[in-house]
Amino acid sequence: MQALAWLVFLAIGVFFFGDLLEQHANPNQSVNTHLNTQGQREVVLERNRYGHYVVNGKINDREVTFFLDTGATGVAIPERVAQRLGLRRGAPFITQTANGRATSYAVTLDQVSVGDIALEDVAASITPGLEGEQILLGMSFLRHIEFTQRGNRLILRQ
Repeated sequence: MQALAWLVFLAIGVFFFGDLLEQHANPNQSVNTHLNTQGQREVVLERNRYGHYVVNGKINDREVTFFLDTGATGVAIPERVAQRLGLRRGAPFITQTANGRATSYAVTLDQVSVGDIALEDVAASITPGLEGEQILLGMSFLRHIEFTQRGNRLILRQ
């Protein structure tokens, strides 16, 4: 009976602390869009505990997690995520990454959205060298959006 109690205690701890850690890594799991006084769609993101902006969004109506990266030229998708999304590799090209040169594959995304801010026909790449589940949301998306940082918040406007 004591072993069962410990198992239940451990399961509750893993569930609670797993959610807590995920909230620290991505405080923008659910975002709200509102219209500002100029009638623009606006999404406010909170910086995570590591100083980055991570947000849940969608590619072609499928749930994904974005890591906002103004230093990235385009939207860079890890190969495993691209497979899950049903994306096919296009023409290969060489990219310069933090880890050096790599081969990526061109793809055009039908739609990319963060909250109700959405763009169509967004240039992206399938990048086999990227690890994890986060997609780098780079300038091929961000250059079409006005964004302002204030303190620990990033405001996206369309």
